[in-house]
Amino acid sequence: MSIYFEYLIYDHRLKCLRMMESHAFFSKMVDELVEFSEYDPELADGIKWLDHQAQKKGITFYDMVFEVLYKHDVNSKAKDWISTRN
Repeated sequence: MSIYFEYLIYDHRLKCLRMMESHAFFSKMVDELVEFSEYDPELADGIKWLDHQAQKKGITFYDMVFEVLYKHDVNSKAKDWISTRN
């Protein structure tokens, strides 16, 4: 019986590249949402509210959008988990 170990060398440059790609994708998505809000008054109001909240917290608008989306995702997963426990 023989044991064979395979390993990959971790390349920090690839991680950095993937993070940059993710950041660019997220930023583009938010930018497009802001552009689309020109045609949707309710969306425009929500974006203005988010921008105001970001200014109050001293963070960027993009960070605020990420925070809201992250919290929504966590809460949704928690609700799903709770509903499957019973």
